[in-house]
Amino acid sequence: MGSFERLYDESERAKIRFVGFVSEHGRYDYGIVYTHLFFGKPLVICMQTGRSSLLSIEDVENIEYLKQIFNLQSREEAEELGIFLRENLPAQSIEPF
Repeated sequence: MGSFERLYDESERAKIRFVGFVSEHGRYDYGIVYTHLFFGKPLVICMQTGRSSLLSIEDVENIEYLKQIFNLQSREEAEELGIFLRENLPAQSIEPF
């Protein structure tokens, strides 16, 4: 087995939120992991598909990116997810616990 250079090995107490909601386009179940790592970007996980991404408020503005990363079927679904995330992601890095 080859040698590896460790880039990071951090532990922290993370705040995790699970949210489910329904719209005219479908049901959505997401986990949001708020962390101090990764420049404070929360990890957003689709509980139905397991797809995840580190997202900032700026990332959420890119509807096509949301559609691709979470494998959504329509632009309307991605727009709904974008609205939800804009209302639920921190505007900037989170404060220490």
